[in-house]
Amino acid sequence: MSHTDLARRMARYNAWQNDSLIAAADRLSQDARRLDRGAFFGSIEATFLHILWADRMWMSRLAPGQVDAPATRPPANATDDWDRFRQERAEMDGMIEAWAHAMDEAAFAVPLTWYSGIQKRQVTEARSFIVTHVFNHQTHHRGQIHAMLTAAGVIPEDTDLMLMDDPV
Repeated sequence: MSHTDLARRMARYNAWQNDSLIAAADRLSQDARRLDRGAFFGSIEATFLHILWADRMWMSRLAPGQVDAPATRPPANATDDWDRFRQERAEMDGMIEAWAHAMDEAAFAVPLTWYSGIQKRQVTEARSFIVTHVFNHQTHHRGQIHAMLTAAGVIPEDTDLMLMDDPV
């Protein structure tokens, strides 16, 4: 599978899984979404916000000019407006899919250089590696959300990639 095919399929998977998990989270109260459940970011809502923040950060690097880097990290445990979050998540998912469809195979060979706030230095990595990281990061934290939702008694849809109904 080419880098472009994989990025397109993973962008679609990202949107599918976000839709599924958000629909499940919609069945919980605001307090239940914000309850500290012992995950790395604490709550379901905070974990959703972290994923959106990270996607904005990475897409500002992968698609400069299309997405602005977030000025700050998300709040520790809540969003002011769940409906606004849902809209922003859907917009970001659409942007990720559009970016993936606009990429060509040659673009994956161009290294990506950025300043890493975590490492406090400039970093250069293979673009294909970073794209893999972005999708892996989303999947990792969505797994935490899935587990928290399940523990809260809300069972999201299946997560298996091969079950996605509209492969690219």
